[in-house]
Amino acid sequence: MSSIADVLAPEAKAHTAQGGSTNANGFTDYFDLDGLLTEEHILVRQSIRDFVKKEISPNIEKWAQQAHFPSEIVRKFGDVGAFGPTIPTEYGGGGMDYISYGLIMQEIERGDSGMRSTASVQGSLVMFPIYQYGSEAQRQKFLPRLASGEWLGCFGLTEPDHGSNPGGMTTNIKEEGDHYVLNGAKLWISNSPECQVAVVWAKNEQGRIKGVLVERGMEGFTTPEIHNKWSLRASTTGELVFDNVRIPKENILPNIEGLRGPLSCLDSARFGIAWGAIGAAIDCYESALKYSLEREQFGKPIAAFQLQQRKLAEMITEITKAQLMAWRLGVLKNEGKATSAQISMAKRNSVDMALHVAREARQIHGGMGITGEYPIMRHMMNLESVITYEGTHDIHLLITGADITGIQAFK
Repeated sequence: MSSIADVLAPEAKAHTAQGGSTNANGFTDYFDLDGLLTEEHILVRQSIRDFVKKEISPNIEKWAQQAHFPSEIVRKFGDVGAFGPTIPTEYGGGGMDYISYGLIMQEIERGDSGMRSTASVQGSLVMFPIYQYGSEAQRQKFLPRLASGEWLGCFGLTEPDHGSNPGGMTTNIKEEGDHYVLNGAKLWISNSPECQVAVVWAKNEQGRIKGVLVERGMEGFTTPEIHNKWSLRASTTGELVFDNVRIPKENILPNIEGLRGPLSCLDSARFGIAWGAIGAAIDCYESALKYSLEREQFGKPIAAFQLQQRKLAEMITEITKAQLMAWRLGVLKNEGKATSAQISMAKRNSVDMALHVAREARQIHGGMGITGEYPIMRHMMNLESVITYEGTHDIHLLITGADITGIQAFK
């Protein structure tokens, strides 16, 4: 299997075709955003698109129907370079910029939101805090294993009684001699049933939030799986339960304290979601466009009818607007200028847009839209989770509201 690094060689940039709506490589691109990308960006995107077509697309409907998480995909993600693309190469990462990272998330989510969740949790919520806030020993121990897919990680912030208010967490650590004792529970944790390490946020005895690296096999640490999900069915989701877990002091992240730590991780993940959800929308739009040109009623393709053209026109317009916002956010992120509020807006906008596109695409497909013959219903169900996790739609609205008014409405 080729990794991203294998394909980063000089190649001619693709020219746009078909009225500007789709470029030569088959990517929906109405405003020629390829003209804003580097050759490396385009090659990275193509590498992941090829990977998704080979490893995910032929199997995803079966996995979703069976609620099966393909654990073998973890190693394959590592081989293709999807874990920690922005982490320096010396720790096993890709050493890429944030636009490359966004394009990787976009292409994986064109395949499936649950698959993108697996990758973005690993990179943004596990590898990022270890690299940013960990000791050099922690970086050397954990990052190469996570980057390669040898290990899968998860991120423990949300609790049964504390979702949108993470500062209210009750999970806690207490110092006892040469170690800490961790107690509490986390809920709705992607990757947890299969994880080898969990980045967990807990309050110390002074009420300050600390990052803790909890490893599989530590006594008192369990990861029950959540079953009967209607959404993200090809992703594994569970709990993290800590019953007097002894944590060595060297497993505490030394360079961060307070809520700023987990929130900065969420910024990184939300950035990826802002791009990823566009991928789900593109997949729904392209399926709807193709179906509308093939499906005939009253003697002509349904694409010839005004109401169907209106749906398609509005879909491509909203996708294009989200693409432009995500690209600009990527530029700001590369320059170190992107704010939490900007990332929040982009995450909310992209997911809301994608959910509306999925619903319109389902209508264009008619009854076929609810079947596994097409990806629409799976994307729609997935996006119902994506619009809630990493900050709900309403909380993101209030983040923007607080940013523009200076008044926090959620406290």
